[in-house]
Amino acid sequence: MLKHPTLDQIHALGLHGMAKAFVEIAAGREADGLSHHEWLGLLLDREASWRQDKRLVARLRVAKLRQQACVEDVDYRNPRGLDRALFQKLAEGEWINAHDNLALIGPTGVGKSWLASALGHKACRDNRSVLYQRVPRLFEALALARGDGRHPRLLRNLGRADLLILDDWGLEPLDAQARHDLLEILEERYGRHSTMITSQLPVDRWHEIIGDPTYADAILDRLVHNAHRIELGGESMRRTRGKQNHKA
Repeated sequence: MLKHPTLDQIHALGLHGMAKAFVEIAAGREADGLSHHEWLGLLLDREASWRQDKRLVARLRVAKLRQQACVEDVDYRNPRGLDRALFQKLAEGEWINAHDNLALIGPTGVGKSWLASALGHKACRDNRSVLYQRVPRLFEALALARGDGRHPRLLRNLGRADLLILDDWGLEPLDAQARHDLLEILEERYGRHSTMITSQLPVDRWHEIIGDPTYADAILDRLVHNAHRIELGGESMRRTRGKQNHKA
């Protein structure tokens, strides 16, 4: 391994991306034709890239996205009604800056969770904090947290993320405690952060899933009125791919 007083100082300062670049460039003799300014600029660029990659890994670890998905890999050829221009506009993230919400609606198997994960991944790449939650598991976790004292902290974490993804909304009706928790989460987020929700149910059926009319009005007012919508259709992509694999 290369030994050099400058390298020792770089490590001591915690500039690990720069240290790695220093070793690689010196070993490849890339620096021979560089001026001092070019040499320093190259090291700084590598340090910045190293830190950005490290932050992204940390954000993805916290986000716990359901699937490994990227917006660049979206399949627009599948006949499910996904508008390319709209989705690419949403991928830019301006709606998150504006603290708007997003609803991905469609039958099972059309890729709602995958698309949500892709947008979540892009938000992480754009230096935004993201949390992914399946709604049934979320309310179970909140109920358990209420019993062991973690409930306030969990609500705070859900309220602070730049983007909260609530997947599989509407699979079952909400009980009184779930209604209360959801309203608390959305109240904390409204006008401050963005929420993305996926559901098999059309928006006009969300009121009945929430149950209590007063809670339903309050929740939907905070969730729907400033929400962009992507409404998908078509046959399950899993079923279609299964048929193709069977034919092959």
